[in-house]
Amino acid sequence: MSAADHEIIVVGAGFSGIGAGIQLRRAGFDDFLIVDEADGVGGTWHWNTYPGVAVDIPSFSYQFSFEQRDEWSRVYAPGRELKAYAESCVDKYELRGHIRFGTTVERAEFDEAAHRWRLRTGDGAELTARFLVGATGALTRPKPPEIPGIDEFAGITMHTARWDHEQGLRGKRVAIIGTGASAVQIIPAVAPEVERLTVFQRTPIWCLPRPDAPLPGPLRLALKLPGGKLLTRLVSQTYVELTFPVAAHYYATLPTAAAAERIGHAHLRRSVRDPELREKLTPRYALGCKRPSFSNDYLSTFNRANVALETDPIAAVTPTGVRTASGVEHEVDVLILATGFRVMEAGSMPTFDLRGVGGRDLEQWWDENRLQAYEGVSIPGFPNFFCVIGPYGYNGASYFTLIENQTKHILRCLEHARERGASRVEITEAANDRYFREMLSRRGGQVFWQESCATANSYYFDKHGDVPLRPSTTLEAAWRAGHFDLGDYRFDAAA
Repeated sequence: MSAADHEIIVVGAGFSGIGAGIQLRRAGFDDFLIVDEADGVGGTWHWNTYPGVAVDIPSFSYQFSFEQRDEWSRVYAPGRELKAYAESCVDKYELRGHIRFGTTVERAEFDEAAHRWRLRTGDGAELTARFLVGATGALTRPKPPEIPGIDEFAGITMHTARWDHEQGLRGKRVAIIGTGASAVQIIPAVAPEVERLTVFQRTPIWCLPRPDAPLPGPLRLALKLPGGKLLTRLVSQTYVELTFPVAAHYYATLPTAAAAERIGHAHLRRSVRDPELREKLTPRYALGCKRPSFSNDYLSTFNRANVALETDPIAAVTPTGVRTASGVEHEVDVLILATGFRVMEAGSMPTFDLRGVGGRDLEQWWDENRLQAYEGVSIPGFPNFFCVIGPYGYNGASYFTLIENQTKHILRCLEHARERGASRVEITEAANDRYFREMLSRRGGQVFWQESCATANSYYFDKHGDVPLRPSTTLEAAWRAGHFDLGDYRFDAAA
């Protein structure tokens, strides 16, 4: 198939890709293409449609600052509303004509002579672009568990990120493997309709009460008044900042995490009647070592007569059920895998084979040099390539603040290149090394380096033992996106 040329290609049509597309259009970059393997926009909210799926921070923060809705049904919006929000952003900012669905990028190679990226897609086509933006997100590649016999199960198997709505659960014996964020939402949603629900837990999750409720009429009205959205967002942003970025990154100096742990323990005592069961659901690691969750009904669901918590390790999946290490077999009809996503792993950042200068393989380079990227955006040896969600870019606040900060950074580079007539933009080794050293120097005060985190089984930790989250406040990240030294990049014109 023939090649198709563009100035910019964005890989991913979730909110990262949508945000990048909106800002590109605003800045006068019209020759861009957004590609996605899915058949619709939304990324996480396109793929994740399981019962109970919802955002896990207040909706007022989980949206673009320049496109704030006043019609959320709840404080924590259900997944279908986030999907609809993605669709509305695409239509309002006229991105539909820039998106190509059903397109899987398998490989991207930098053509050093032409200063262009050459992309190969799953259908054999070639796309080329001067600049390449990786916007594939973090919660799109399901991670199946490595359990003997799992492919031999004769019943129905579903991963939460690929839910099959044609499969009914009513009256079925259901097993859920995993107790992470997705499980916290799905367990209360399906428990009332199944005959029996067995939850296999490896590590208990910190579960805090969620300040969720349908939005009352007076608040809906207030959101439409001048300043209403701004005030509500300010309150929401403060809450989000205190519950993760501040608590996790300043654990050693600020007491917010300790206070939250007390709230979590009290919530557990109120929710679970059986002391033995409560003990099994009690985390033994510091709050923040792994992603916590917020729910008002997850813990109390274990009080139901048809719900059982199993903490005996899984030995194998059999054709008829799940066998634990003690030899007990739990017969089930449906096996639900709430085992999360490939996040800090090969094949997820990015989701395709990326080759830079001299054929440098990004996955191999990160394997040899540890995950790193200047301001979470650029990697030396990979000119004209920018990440929206790169190592040491995300600080744990709303993904929307990350998207806006990173796209601001990317646009500063693109606009400067346009002003100078440059066709090649590359971060210097020195600047990248300086940023990486700074990130590592800050981590001593983070929660992740507490001794108890060793038992948390957290996906925050990569294979090198690092936690490539940005140890900073959201305000600092925003300031740096607009003020980093453009001299940290080399801008060159084609010969």
